[in-house]
Amino acid sequence: MRHANKAATNWVQGSTTARCKRLYGDHLVYRDGTTVDPDQPRAGAATLTASARGRQAVASHVCSYTAVQVAAAIGVTRGLGYRIPIPALLAGTAINAATHAALDRGALLLAVADRIGKRGYIDHCQATRVDAEGNVTTEINGPGTAWLALDDAAHRAIGVAAAALTTWLAIRQR
Repeated sequence: MRHANKAATNWVQGSTTARCKRLYGDHLVYRDGTTVDPDQPRAGAATLTASARGRQAVASHVCSYTAVQVAAAIGVTRGLGYRIPIPALLAGTAINAATHAALDRGALLLAVADRIGKRGYIDHCQATRVDAEGNVTTEINGPGTAWLALDDAAHRAIGVAAAALTTWLAIRQR
């Protein structure tokens, strides 16, 4: 299922969703995550707080991610001649969805990193980007960062635990 996770995160998730899911704050943003500039408003464009947009984006990602994961789990197990009992599938799915949302929102990952002494790794291993105009920016959580490596490792570990629980419940129900 690791490849289903990668497909859901890297191919199915939209760019705007990926960019917005870690937005926090009471300031107003547009749906694309751009901060509202009172001097240059977008006529008729909807706005919401950054935190609300972040929650909305992570919810959207978790829905598409979960759909891909469930389809892959059903497809693989049925392809191998097995049927997962619905309660077992739902238990593993719930664990994956809830933890995926918590990790992708960002605060939990940072709290865990702080707790286990990995914050220095996150702060040190950032990525530098150059845009079309030559402007250089640094990001803490995009491709090529320690954040992404830790995030990926956490998702893998949780995925194994969710799969183990699903399997245990499926076997137990028989």
